[in-house]
Amino acid sequence: MVSVDTVYQKVLALANKEQRGYITPQDFNLFANQAQMEIFEQYFYDTNVARKSPSNDTVYADVDNMLEEKIQIFERSQGPAAIAGYVGAGGGGANKVLPGDVYRVHRVEALGNVFCEILNTKDFNDARKGGPLTKPSNSRPIVNIRGNIIRCVGSNDSFITISGFIYFRIPIKVNWTYVVINKQAMYDANPSTQDFELHPSEENQLVNKILMLAGLANQQPDIMKAGQGMDMATKQQQPKI
Repeated sequence: MVSVDTVYQKVLALANKEQRGYITPQDFNLFANQAQMEIFEQYFYDTNVARKSPSNDTVYADVDNMLEEKIQIFERSQGPAAIAGYVGAGGGGANKVLPGDVYRVHRVEALGNVFCEILNTKDFNDARKGGPLTKPSNSRPIVNIRGNIIRCVGSNDSFITISGFIYFRIPIKVNWTYVVINKQAMYDANPSTQDFELHPSEENQLVNKILMLAGLANQQPDIMKAGQGMDMATKQQQPKI
């Protein structure tokens, strides 16, 4: 976790509000959530690239391991008891409606503990119409995820019940909460406050990205350039992926 107040105070200090414009709490929350999502989504692209490169015997310095540590914060699973609440209409229990916080499903199980092959819609439909070697079976079921619905097909092209899945959830929206004292917004931690859910190592990147967004929104090129410069410096310090 990264403190939302720490990031906000750093952004204000670097933006120098007396000379370059004030970043309101409302604007900060918008920029903060966009920055968090940008960093979060980049994890998946970086992981794909890292796994094509040779690994490092030193675990704490291996890029793939570092990315895995950051992504695992958002990994969740749904078992039989929980998934029963996500039954889609007309599916007889075969179509499962995903939870609202799902970003990407990466493993699906059916019939207790049989792993399913996740296919896109075209390949899913082609496999169902294919020959004996490509058709799904109860020992080799296939799954399609379209919209927020999971469909699973086994033997005889029949829908089968999904018993669980593992997925990455979307980060919870950041919220810097405050009270107004003498016309100034002052930090007020309360149940509505939400810190960044990213790994602590992402604090500098968050500050840099929010500065860039604030400079763009407020038409302050110097703020935007400062954020870009610090972002480039941060990336140069990180392992090349």
